[in-house]
Amino acid sequence: MAEAGEKTELDRALALDIVRVTEATAVAAAQWLGRGDEASADEAAAAAMHRAIARLPFEGVVVVGEGEEGDCPVFYLGERIGEGSPSGATLDLAVDPIEGTTLCAKALPNAMSVLVVAERGSLLKVPPIYMEKVAIGPGFPDCVVDVGATASENLKALADAKGVAVSDLTVCVLDRPRHGHLIEEIRTAGAALRLIGDGDIAGVIHVTEPLQTGIDMYLGIGGAAEGVLAAAALACLGGQMEGRLVALNREHRAWAKLAGLTNLSKKYTLKDMVAGDLSFAATGITDGSMMAGVHRSSTAITTESVVMRASTRTRRWIRTEHADPKKFS
Repeated sequence: MAEAGEKTELDRALALDIVRVTEATAVAAAQWLGRGDEASADEAAAAAMHRAIARLPFEGVVVVGEGEEGDCPVFYLGERIGEGSPSGATLDLAVDPIEGTTLCAKALPNAMSVLVVAERGSLLKVPPIYMEKVAIGPGFPDCVVDVGATASENLKALADAKGVAVSDLTVCVLDRPRHGHLIEEIRTAGAALRLIGDGDIAGVIHVTEPLQTGIDMYLGIGGAAEGVLAAAALACLGGQMEGRLVALNREHRAWAKLAGLTNLSKKYTLKDMVAGDLSFAATGITDGSMMAGVHRSSTAITTESVVMRASTRTRRWIRTEHADPKKFS
């Protein structure tokens, strides 16, 4: 790691460079908005993001991507992409061309494009399996929540830390059959629920501003890649998160073994998932609680994005009017 004040290779990953990538990706995905074709939307978004990153002035290594080499044409784990840098240094890349592919295909809220650029070796490498997650916002003592605890225990711990009753808390959970018992436990404990169809990166980010979002905690099982991306956002915004990898079937267990992960009961803290400096960028594809989506007119395309930096805790909102829609056709 660089000493305080020392210029690092990450400084070259300027905010506008990263946002241009997520903007181009979101615009490509939005061409499939509401068409019910998840595969085509995902393919268009991945191709657009790949082209844009290939033009950036650094070399990145994909550590959180679309899958193993041979299983996907781009963004396979270990892929090197970018124009390269004079120093020859490399950076970690974590990508999600469409966070919420179903949301895009059905024109539902909160689909977005996400890119994280981080210091080399600072992001947890995860196979394309699942992760159990618990997250809360900033301003609390360390270790308030525990991914190994029950939902009731975590709710009581957060309520005590906030000085409120459990009934004053709202928990965000992916609406999936696998969460049936979790949902029942949360309701039995007395907390309110905010069920979402997709988009657990946004779900985790929402805990950082409970006064605006109404969400105090995120719980449940979602993608492991999305877990690391969400942890990257929390590293910029503050908050607590723990995760534990979950293999739901034989294929998942094979991927975990291939990645050298034999202890799936291990708990990962936020610092385990994100150990160094990073920049996080996201652009809305559909209108959502965080950002507006892609909007087209006869003369322009407008996008809305956020870009954040972990070391400085800065957050910039960028609304861009692209005056030449043909540029993205």
